[in-house]
Amino acid sequence: MPPHDLRLPHKLRLALLERDGVHHRLALDAFEARLDHAELRGIDHDGHARDVRLGRDQMQEGRHRRLGIEQALVHVDVDDLRAVFHLLARDRQRGGVIAGMDTTAKPTDDFFQYASGNWVKNTQIPADQTGWGSFYTLYEENLAKLYTILEETAKGSHTKGSLEQKIGDYYTSGMDTVTIEKKGYEPIKADLAKVDALKNKQDILHYAATLKSDPGSVWFGMYVGSDEKNPGYNALQFSQAGLSLPEKDYYFRTDAETKKVREAFKKYVTTLFILSGTDAASAQKKAEGILKLETEIAKSHRTPVELRNPEKNYNKFATKDLSKLTAGIDWVSFVQKMGLKTDTVIIGQPDYYKALDGILGAQPIEVLKDKMRFGIISGAASSLSKAFREAQFEFYGKTLSGQQVDEARWKQITNAVDGGLGDLLGQLFVKKHFPPAAKTRMDELVNNLQTVYAERIKRLDWMGDSTKAEALKKLNLYLKKIGYPDKWKDYADVEIVRDNYYANKQSIKASALKRDFAKVGKPVDKTEWGMSAPTVNAYYNPTFNEIVFPAGILQFPFFDNDADDAINYGAIGAVIGHEMTHGFDDQGSQYNYMGMLKNWWTPTDADRFKRKALIVVKQYNNYTVLDNVHVNGELTLGENIADIGGLSIAYEAFKRTKQGQSSEKIDGFTPDQRFFLGFAQVWRIKSRDETMRMRISVDPHSPERFRVNGPLSNMPEFYQAFGVKPTDKMYRPDSLRASIW
Repeated sequence: MPPHDLRLPHKLRLALLERDGVHHRLALDAFEARLDHAELRGIDHDGHARDVRLGRDQMQEGRHRRLGIEQALVHVDVDDLRAVFHLLARDRQRGGVIAGMDTTAKPTDDFFQYASGNWVKNTQIPADQTGWGSFYTLYEENLAKLYTILEETAKGSHTKGSLEQKIGDYYTSGMDTVTIEKKGYEPIKADLAKVDALKNKQDILHYAATLKSDPGSVWFGMYVGSDEKNPGYNALQFSQAGLSLPEKDYYFRTDAETKKVREAFKKYVTTLFILSGTDAASAQKKAEGILKLETEIAKSHRTPVELRNPEKNYNKFATKDLSKLTAGIDWVSFVQKMGLKTDTVIIGQPDYYKALDGILGAQPIEVLKDKMRFGIISGAASSLSKAFREAQFEFYGKTLSGQQVDEARWKQITNAVDGGLGDLLGQLFVKKHFPPAAKTRMDELVNNLQTVYAERIKRLDWMGDSTKAEALKKLNLYLKKIGYPDKWKDYADVEIVRDNYYANKQSIKASALKRDFAKVGKPVDKTEWGMSAPTVNAYYNPTFNEIVFPAGILQFPFFDNDADDAINYGAIGAVIGHEMTHGFDDQGSQYNYMGMLKNWWTPTDADRFKRKALIVVKQYNNYTVLDNVHVNGELTLGENIADIGGLSIAYEAFKRTKQGQSSEKIDGFTPDQRFFLGFAQVWRIKSRDETMRMRISVDPHSPERFRVNGPLSNMPEFYQAFGVKPTDKMYRPDSLRASIW
């Protein structure tokens, strides 16, 4: 099956069947048409040609030996095409650092282009994706692994209430589109009828409070989490809500693209109402009213930049005193209706709730009810019949993100199971795909970087001794979570049946809500994770003072147990350093070693830090994306500080390895050059214009080109490795380089 034979179906060309027991990363780039059929089930891929009953003249050996695979090609008899790995994309990446490079570009002018330019040029974003590259390919591979687990589990017979029964039946119910189609929007008719019966503002608030799976939806952004000024205890917290578009400026910008989004939004609202029984003229009128209402709500919203200030977004109130903030909202009654009892709540954005009080009092009751109806329908759309799902994708997928076609159903439902029952599915994932050796190696890397970070803090010339002592205390007390939780979530009260996808989702939501509500006023459980084990991501949590690396990201291209140190330290090492640095970025630095929002800086040191951070803001403000659209240096400040600091820490840690202290070249590159190439190629990502336009508005991360070029332009070690001169575009004079951590 030649992969370059375009006559073959795309999925066939890319198929790698984990269900057949093939768990190694195969790179099949040479094929022989004359190969006899070989059964893959049970093959030892560390073996020889005789193990698959193929003659030696039918086998090729190449660079694949470094993966422990002597067979460069295998004739695969495909009998299930749904378990798909994007194998060719993986193969291009596994060709070492050389693959995908644009060696015609000057590394000293645009290192992103040099490291990945040919890959960007030759890569097409799959129709069902908003972008493509490192995170996407690993995400797809993990998804395929989860799919295989779910398919196998769903076919088995399991005891009711068991882990296997719940994930298997949940998956089956989501894949049963025939039953879902027959139901149409029947699952939400009862909720819509309750909205129809509402008479006034108080009715609306009381009904919102009683929605067991999502109380306060539409009007109240509500969650339970650590009290930032008393981080040992959980608190009920409220944030701004009420908008369907990504952020407030989408309601006010007058450029053509934003106007297009607003028109598409009205079409989406209209479609949902028509699908749920409203005539076309009335549906259009409702859509106009909802957009007008949300525009009014948007006036009170804080911008994404303003939301980055922890102090301004922490406002603690006695529940009984909230009437002083919003005379028309009975908070005591609202909280009681939710089944909670708490003396205090935290309001992130009080101005929003002041405005909401007035809006609920001034708007016609029917408009408010339409807003609630839309919230119910849109919130449920992904669980309803095909027409609802298509309408939702048309707006949120196509218009906002540029995605051409929706993901395959198996992907959607696999994601749903991971999102809803992540700790059940995660147990099976790590058992099968996260070996102890990977965890041991990660422990070593994290500890190495932590040691280096401590030494760098001690050497800082801009920070005084008292502030250094507090910084070191915070760093040394980092809670490090790697791979998967020590204690998995309990889903005992979740009822899962095989033939009711919507009811299953509601049961999962209600269980999660019950779990959260039980935490209010109680001590924080720091064993909890904020992501499932298969997630391709990592995070720093300031109130836990923890760094977390799920098993999902601890795989190629971020982490390869067989790769040289230069590649691993440049890739996962920089990710580790990035998350560590979040504890000391412009936001994380406001939390002390206990996770408390409390100033631990001397005034002099705080001022020096702010001046250094301002250099970062100015640098990234000058980066241009999509013609005249610029990176928002204030919005992306925390991530940029983490990128710059994380890479510097990873480099110093790498220099303490045997390879880091040598000068031996691999593929023609020195160890230092390989380190920087490993870092750059981790950010080998290509995004659609629509996605990028939205990201610039709301995403605190810079576009990938600048996640590469930005940090490198500030590193003297990069200058030395590639010979950067003052005439080169990557060059910055010493006085304009950002150096904080």
